[in-house]
Amino acid sequence: MDEENAPAWLRDLPISVLQRRLQRGLRCKVGPFVVCFQGQERSLAERFHAHYPNYPLVDENRFADVKLQIRRNPTLGRQRWTTRAISLEDGRVFTTFPVAATLAHIEWSMNWAVANRSHHFLSLHAGVMANEHGALILPANPGAGKSTLCAYLMHRGWRLLSDEFTLLRDANLAVHPFPRLIPLKNRSIDVIRELVPEAHLAPPIPGTHKGTISHLRPPDVHLRAMHETAVPRLMIFPKYTAGAKLSISPAARADCFVQITQNSFNYTLRGEEGFRMAVALTERVQPYRLEYSDLPEAAQAIDALMQEAAA
Repeated sequence: MDEENAPAWLRDLPISVLQRRLQRGLRCKVGPFVVCFQGQERSLAERFHAHYPNYPLVDENRFADVKLQIRRNPTLGRQRWTTRAISLEDGRVFTTFPVAATLAHIEWSMNWAVANRSHHFLSLHAGVMANEHGALILPANPGAGKSTLCAYLMHRGWRLLSDEFTLLRDANLAVHPFPRLIPLKNRSIDVIRELVPEAHLAPPIPGTHKGTISHLRPPDVHLRAMHETAVPRLMIFPKYTAGAKLSISPAARADCFVQITQNSFNYTLRGEEGFRMAVALTERVQPYRLEYSDLPEAAQAIDALMQEAAA
């Protein structure tokens, strides 16, 4: 294959070509960002081919918003054969990890870079899904079931914008998609396997600081639409409680504003503009609190709330 005329999608590159591209620096479009991945090993190319097949490639000369260099750990002597390290643009080791945890640390490193660099957006720590009526924003604390809920909705008629970042731009509050692998943790892995048998889950990674993780790959349709923004219409604060009956209640707008500011990565840095955008978002969305234990029941309730908000 002529590498200069390589296909536009990562999945279409043979492993040998993909490995050579990684050695030079493989650039992919991930939402509004260009991410450059660099590494030498064939096993890394195989991992990318398996878990990032549907991301579009961009020209090797494009500026990269994030650069991740994945290599053997240079600080551990013999253990460099069983551990890996990721460096950012300055070449210094950013994180080290066992080989089996490579996928998790690639994702976490991208999260860190976006959270600390994307200040042209008002960036919220919240999942965000969309349908024909608009965007649903899901701010939540760890353990509230946000990622599991996003994973289920993604396979039941909703478009994944992100399970981690809500990226708002300018006064019109358009949400920019940043669709990535969804990291399911511990019991959520089995829940999604059972309820969504068609889900494409990576092999579990045990022993991380978040427990056992398995990454869910978004279907191709979600990545092909990652240039399409969505208008916020609904904000739900979800809380998973084992055995709980479904409970939905309107949230006070004052509480909604507080949650927006507290779940933002850069609200303070955005200054007055951040305040104005947070106020505008509070006024734009219909806010609710949702407690649930049954995913299909929760999804049905969310569908109804979105239809009501659109009306």
